[in-house]
Amino acid sequence: MTNLEVIQELYRAFREKDYDAFQQICTADLTWIQNDRFPQGKTYQGAEAVIAGVFKSNNERWEMFSFQIDRYLDAENSVVVIGAYVGRHRETQKSLRAVAAHVYDLVDSKVCRFQMFADTKTIWDSMVR
Repeated sequence: MTNLEVIQELYRAFREKDYDAFQQICTADLTWIQNDRFPQGKTYQGAEAVIAGVFKSNNERWEMFSFQIDRYLDAENSVVVIGAYVGRHRETQKSLRAVAAHVYDLVDSKVCRFQMFADTKTIWDSMVR
């Protein structure tokens, strides 16, 4: 698999909640950096921490939540994904569309580092009544 295909598989695993596949394409020492002003934003270490603190947490908070991809930028050992978070907050029922970029670093066709850059104000606005 190319690095781009690995990242495409990561998004498939996220959409389908295939956490086993997610773990298989990440290194054991995965570093996952979310904006510090993002809901539950912090740095997570390891795939299990990402699954619990990011993916499952989003499933609880959002009635519908996804990342719509506009484009991929393949840069050898890094892949940049530009798109937007879209969804509807479970409690407020407000819709969300927040532009974001994801930067993945890979080693031996496995994700070792993720960093996001997102419009966190738009996200918080959808969460507040």
